[in-house]
Amino acid sequence: MDVDELLRRYAAEERDFAEVNLAGVDLREANLVDANLHSANLSNSDLREARLGHSNLVQANLRQANLSEIILWGADLREADLSLAQLREADLSGAILIKANLEQANFAKACLCGCNLSSANLAKAILFEADFRPTSHQITDLKGANLSDADFSYAHLNGVQLSQAKLDGAKLCRANLATWKKEQVYHTDLSEALLQGADLSYADLTGANLQKANLLGADLTRTILTDANLTGAIMPDGSVHD
Repeated sequence: MDVDELLRRYAAEERDFAEVNLAGVDLREANLVDANLHSANLSNSDLREARLGHSNLVQANLRQANLSEIILWGADLREADLSLAQLREADLSGAILIKANLEQANFAKACLCGCNLSSANLAKAILFEADFRPTSHQITDLKGANLSDADFSYAHLNGVQLSQAKLDGAKLCRANLATWKKEQVYHTDLSEALLQGADLSYADLTGANLQKANLLGADLTRTILTDANLTGAIMPDGSVHD
């Protein structure tokens, strides 16, 4: 199937395009809202500014695709491969990314509010100024995610679930992880998180839960830890906090 056929069939109200092979195609600004693209091959494709809200992209191959400024709110991307993909300023509000492979993907200034990223792989991903804050009804879930060496500099991580996340070597310089106080109160949860060697310099962790977190070798230069819970946490010097 080529792009013209896909768009023609979509315009005729067809929505099932499971397992379609569209590797390397140009789908810039395409409207594919609610499309079923389960297991589709979209690797190396250009999807800049496309609209795929509420689409089914479970196990889809989006490796090295350009998804900058794409709209993927509410999309299902469970176990999808987005490694090395470009997602600058993309809107993934409320998307499901459980066990997705996002290694080395670029999410600079992307909106990931209310996403479920539990057990996702974001190793070495770029998340500069990305927004992970809760929506009015849903927190962002990164529980158990692999975030090793990821760059979260200046990111908004207020109220995010990061318990048991692997953040060793991650850059969280000037990131905001303070308690979220809007419609509801959500404390950023870093309990049992692995933060060995992480850069938390100038980060705001006001009210965060760091119980039993491992901060061995982490950089806490001017980190704000007001009202943070550090019970049982391993501190940068190897001591255990009372």
